[in-house]
Amino acid sequence: MKALLIVLGALLVVGLFAGGKAASVNNDLVAQREEIKAAWAQVDVSLQRRADLIPNLVETVKGFAAQEKQVLETVANARAALLNAKTPGEKIQANQGLDSAIGRLLMVVENYPQLKSNENFLRLQDELAGTENRIAVERRKYNETVQKYNTTLGLFPNNLFAGMLGFQRNDEYFKTEPGARTVPNVKF
Repeated sequence: MKALLIVLGALLVVGLFAGGKAASVNNDLVAQREEIKAAWAQVDVSLQRRADLIPNLVETVKGFAAQEKQVLETVANARAALLNAKTPGEKIQANQGLDSAIGRLLMVVENYPQLKSNENFLRLQDELAGTENRIAVERRKYNETVQKYNTTLGLFPNNLFAGMLGFQRNDEYFKTEPGARTVPNVKF
């Protein structure tokens, strides 16, 4: 009888420890999942700011570069795709298209010296540059938050409890486009 009580007591202690650890893992992962949502919201705000600035930039460029209609349409379409994207994955993909379109737009600007000296354009370009910096910072914070969550999820014994509690890995990271690592060819 005494041995049975000892075994039951030990099982109770192990059960309490496992339950406490499961609750701790659950609370930690819930908090980190909410951090991901908050970090994504900051990225989303920055992307929306950029999307709001783009029509003004496009209209300013249109006045000087009417024949560059295709580039301007590409920027407008990329902006629309970003605004219509619903999930973080869709927004990340649409954002990459917008990055590319803005790059082409800025190349067009290089062909119009009078545009580069226009006060409205310079102000818009500064606003866009500041917004791009904010986006880069928020993307980095978002990626770090997702990485922290995924690391916590994969650590032992968290990984034992996480699956039972319904937590899954989040692989929606911002990544560079394959061509972004190519050094541009600058000629004078």
